[in-house]
Amino acid sequence: MYVFNFAPVLEGIDKLLYGAWLTIQLSCAAMLLGLIVSIICASAKTSNVAPLRWVINAYIEIIRNTPFLVQIFFIFFGLPSLGLRLTPNSAALLALVVNFGAYGTEIIRAGIESIQKGQMEAGTALGLSKLQVFRYIILKPALRTVYPALTSQFIYLMLTSSVVSAISADDLAAAGNDLQSATFASFEVYIVVTLIYLAMSIGFSAIFAVIQRAAFKYPLSR
Repeated sequence: MYVFNFAPVLEGIDKLLYGAWLTIQLSCAAMLLGLIVSIICASAKTSNVAPLRWVINAYIEIIRNTPFLVQIFFIFFGLPSLGLRLTPNSAALLALVVNFGAYGTEIIRAGIESIQKGQMEAGTALGLSKLQVFRYIILKPALRTVYPALTSQFIYLMLTSSVVSAISADDLAAAGNDLQSATFASFEVYIVVTLIYLAMSIGFSAIFAVIQRAAFKYPLSR
């Protein structure tokens, strides 16, 4: 016999939309920085320097085997004990970058190892430097191979970002919590929040599909 009342939610829809925009900004920034971290760590993990591989492996295992909520609490509440105090939004961004970096490293590593050694040897024989071989022969084909996995990880990252509201960072989940506290229309508020997250996920999936067709339209043999 529950009677739905979306009027209070519609009155505060601007707050939810602004929270969604903040979520998109946070997620995109975390993905770009996390992708840089992933590429650096993946190249280090596939190097011949054993101590460097051990450090990267330890980083990956720690992040992949601990809850994201604990990671963000460690950064926001733990680092101030060492003299590093971050704002909620900065702590949220750092936590997302560190988390994405660990998962992205394994994804990109798999892409790098899928490249045939003969192609790398051919690049070296043509006089290309190691950096040029990595940039022109390894990186783009590897990204083409792992692109679907990376985009799925981004969608997961965007949805996981809702956890940052636990440290009062600004995002859609935080906006939903604030609106729910003001209106007490819990059911209606979280229905709308759920639909917004769903719309963002579907929208980014469509955008990534367009980018994939535009950026990787040629076969690997060319």
